Amino acid sequence: MAEMSTLCTFLFSLLLFASHPLILPTAADGRWQLLQKSIGISSMHMQLLKNDRVVMYDRTDFGPSTLPLASGKCHNDPTNTAVQVDCTAHSVEYDVLSNKFRALTVQSNVWCSSGGVMPDGKLVQTGGFSEGELRVRVFSPCESCDWHETPNGLAAKRWYATNHVLPDGRQIVVGGREQFNYEFVPKNIAADTFKLHFLSETNERGVENNLYPFVFLNVDGNLFIFANNRAILLDYVNNKVVKTYPKIPGGEPRSYPSTGSAVLLPLKNLTAATIQAEVLVCGGAPKGSFVQALQGKFVKALNTCARISITDPKPKWVLETMPLARVMGDMVLLPNGKVLVINGARSGSAGWDLGRDPVLNPVLYMPDNEIESRFKILNPTKIPRMYHSTAVLLRDGRVLVGGSNPHAYYNFTGVLYPTELSLEAFYPGYLDAKFNNLRPTIVAPKSMSGIRYNKKLKIKVVITGEVTLNLLSVTMVSPAFNTHSFSMNQRLLVLGNDKVMASGKSTYEIEVMTPGSGNLAPAGFYLLFVVHQDIPSQGIWVHLK
Repeated sequence: MAEMSTLCTFLFSLLLFASHPLILPTAADGRWQLLQKSIGISSMHMQLLKNDRVVMYDRTDFGPSTLPLASGKCHNDPTNTAVQVDCTAHSVEYDVLSNKFRALTVQSNVWCSSGGVMPDGKLVQTGGFSEGELRVRVFSPCESCDWHETPNGLAAKRWYATNHVLPDGRQIVVGGREQFNYEFVPKNIAADTFKLHFLSETNERGVENNLYPFVFLNVDGNLFIFANNRAILLDYVNNKVVKTYPKIPGGEPRSYPSTGSAVLLPLKNLTAATIQAEVLVCGGAPKGSFVQALQGKFVKALNTCARISITDPKPKWVLETMPLARVMGDMVLLPNGKVLVINGARSGSAGWDLGRDPVLNPVLYMPDNEIESRFKILNPTKIPRMYHSTAVLLRDGRVLVGGSNPHAYYNFTGVLYPTELSLEAFYPGYLDAKFNNLRPTIVAPKSMSGIRYNKKLKIKVVITGEVTLNLLSVTMVSPAFNTHSFSMNQRLLVLGNDKVMASGKSTYEIEVMTPGSGNLAPAGFYLLFVVHQDIPSQGIWVHLK
């Protein structure tokens, strides 16, 4: 009887924690705003485009969404187990400036796909599920544009793959379920797949733990690829591994479904002979968590980050302890070079209904601080963002947050974490009105200006308060394709400030050098910010070409 009583108490405790997400009262700054109670779909994938609109989508076999398509537009799939003829939207375009959205039409299943923005500003999205596995879809940023699909645009089926934009303008597509290879889009140069044994070596039978690999373009033009608990440096042109990195200490998995997140930390000193590149991997789930979650036991998530200088001759991982354990979190590079860790759960794993204990507090990571003082807990949301949540940086410095659907279909009642159709904005502390007199306003160049590699660039700003010249800096951020806790193509470059001159009342001119090559910054549209005392301006779009 005593054992039964203890078991009942334990089960009750599990239920209590599952229904009461973790909120910490010690949070210091940041605030939240509900933008839309419902956009009709659950934002499982998200990408900001150059017209300040965000394209989002979920999947076509969820069942009907709450957003109807225009008359006559329907998705017809006889193999769809939810509904064979679906006349509702599963993709939307959200207009940041007007806080409005419109329905978009996808013709095949985009579930768990990947993508990125090409140098011309078009979103190219690859793969998906079922009839969508071989598809390439293109979305152009215009007032009335919609998805265009190429049925056999891929050489291999891609589901849970990762894309990265390359210096030559193509995208590389790496991995996916049962795909231990990579390929390129568009297929105007190489039409085949290329074997990557590293992906089969990191695959755990029956669990995988290496899907949606973390891929970053290194400053030498090679690709850093992380899967499971370790990484390689790949010369993708010659299909050759040029460096093998050690395992993260402890050997715990960080890739889907033991989903952590990762960022390439801000690139600095871009005119130096040697440029350091560092990767930060945070959170995840201990080995075995996925299988245990399937059996109803939800293991506490990892509370560590691992940081490595990928350009060092003898690189080593350095472990850091987060204030909050987190699985399925997202990591967003902020304009001032800090990292926002947001969304996710405190226990369990990625997968249908396998996460518990939402982590409602974001955490700020400050990479330049001493190792013991790099984390800061921020104010919480009220909305759990579990499996299939998303987050992207906006031009005004806010972070757009959406999604969360841990169920196989839309499910709004009788579950711990209902399907979430809402959109929120998180306002980092630098957007507080008390900093308005320190906040730069860019007056030149105009948004959408073209810039060239390795050229002097002059930026004119207005700052009404007292200016500290050596704390003025210019940054460039590449908008990311976000899904499944990873932001593909996310990149921040610190251009610094080579020269600052006062040019009138409260007006200053900052001179910087643009990136030296496509290895540092592939051609395309970037958000350019001026940062003063850690307070960023509103960004402007620049076209690097």
